[in-house]
Amino acid sequence: MPANRLMPTEESADLIELTRSIVDKELRPAVDAFERDARFPRDVFRTLGRAGLLGLPYPEELGGGGQPYEVYLQVVEEIATAWAAVGVGTSVHALSCFGLFEAGTDAQKEQWLPDMLGGDLLGAYCLSEAHAGSDPAAMRTRAVREGDEYVLNGAKAWTTHGGQADFYKVMARTSDDGGRGISCFLVPADTPGLTADHPEQKMGLMSSTTATMLLEDVRVPVERRLGEEGQGLPIALAGLDAGRLGIAAVAVGVAQGALDVAVAYAKEREAFGKAIIDHQGLGFVLADMAAAVDSARATYLHAARLKDAGRPYGREASVAKLVATDNAMKVATDAVQVLGGAGYTKDFPVERYMREVKVMQIFEGTNQIQRLVISRHLAR
Repeated sequence: MPANRLMPTEESADLIELTRSIVDKELRPAVDAFERDARFPRDVFRTLGRAGLLGLPYPEELGGGGQPYEVYLQVVEEIATAWAAVGVGTSVHALSCFGLFEAGTDAQKEQWLPDMLGGDLLGAYCLSEAHAGSDPAAMRTRAVREGDEYVLNGAKAWTTHGGQADFYKVMARTSDDGGRGISCFLVPADTPGLTADHPEQKMGLMSSTTATMLLEDVRVPVERRLGEEGQGLPIALAGLDAGRLGIAAVAVGVAQGALDVAVAYAKEREAFGKAIIDHQGLGFVLADMAAAVDSARATYLHAARLKDAGRPYGREASVAKLVATDNAMKVATDAVQVLGGAGYTKDFPVERYMREVKVMQIFEGTNQIQRLVISRHLAR
């Protein structure tokens, strides 16, 4: 366990060890085949759910694990060291439960949240649209009220678990009052009119299905609206702060995996009569990689501790997402370099890590958007 991880309780330490055991026994042996074949690992998520790892940051009385966000994120990191797509999926599932937990009524939470957190159901989050990625207030998907139902029409792009999830948290426009005209809905996957377009052909995260969700006269009962009409965008933006920490943890996990492979290779490979790690030029590269991983981890743990303490953490979440994903991109690229020609082949996972971390600089708000968020906080 890296030295700068702090486990608040013995239970938390046991939870990390449980995660590590599942990762070693269930995830590492399977990841290469699933990534090669672009197969969605639904049973892996069921395994994580049965172990109680999909609902960790939510209260036990609602079916969650009752763990601090600091601990939950370290679980996500452990998962991502072996399988980034599953780490991303774990974070997305937690994000898809956020709106119900934060804005749902007690009756709504008691009715739906236990099944969502228990692991049998997998969630997805529908915010972005093809023309409104970094500007969600410009969305065009509409929800028109007809009596005791809303009728939803539109298309939600870049949906992780699109076509695979059991429920979707959908943001849709209920009025033309800018960002104040957006509302949030919890839509079951089997609702008539809700379908997934063809999965995107991506450069990485091949086992994570990403698709545009099409809504054609999708009828949703009023009781499946989360919060009041027009409250959807604040729900979405609050959820993104937490989601950015999830992606930061995933990025650190991938970077740690890349560092581990690079160090192991550098210890075994020899040049000019000694292990290449003992050549200063390469040893310094590895030292910089280790510093990048440790510093990125520190940023997400700092933000998580603020969140756990009930303090504002939006700026720190953006810092963590920015630092962790930029660092992970550098670390993964350097890992390929350390392995030389071998790093450019599929014989080692570092080429996969390099492809996977690129998107982490893009989703949950591009790193340019993170810089905008941070600069606006500074301006205040």
